[in-house]
Amino acid sequence: IIQHYAHGQEAFDILKACHVGPTGGHHGGNLIAKKVFDVGFFWPSIYRDAHDMIKTCDTCQRQGKISQRDEMPQNAIQVCEIFDVCGIDFMGLFPSSKGNKYILVAVDYLSKWVEAKALPTNDARVVVKFLKSLFS
Repeated sequence: IIQHYAHGQEAFDILKACHVGPTGGHHGGNLIAKKVFDVGFFWPSIYRDAHDMIKTCDTCQRQGKISQRDEMPQNAIQVCEIFDVCGIDFMGLFPSSKGNKYILVAVDYLSKWVEAKALPTNDARVVVKFLKSLFS
């Protein structure tokens, strides 16, 4: 497992996002540190920093400790960016049109964005060229 090293303001911003962000929940220091690990970050003082941040969180100080009995169940939310997960496939063999017999289709699963291109062959070279044109 590769962990990214964070420090300074970046570390504070990561802690804050894991504590008060959409996947937060104003949990305790140990759980916040675990969330930071789960998203792929680390720094040596992570537990101390998490507990210190909770001590200064206005919402947590006003609410007090919520017992497990009163707490709503927390479900992990998968955070995904556009073009993180794509599908790509060939369609064809079609009757030749201007020398093209295949259609290469790429779909972004999050946004449902579709890119398609008519091609004469269905080999790896045309796929690489298509992907380079798509992501550059």
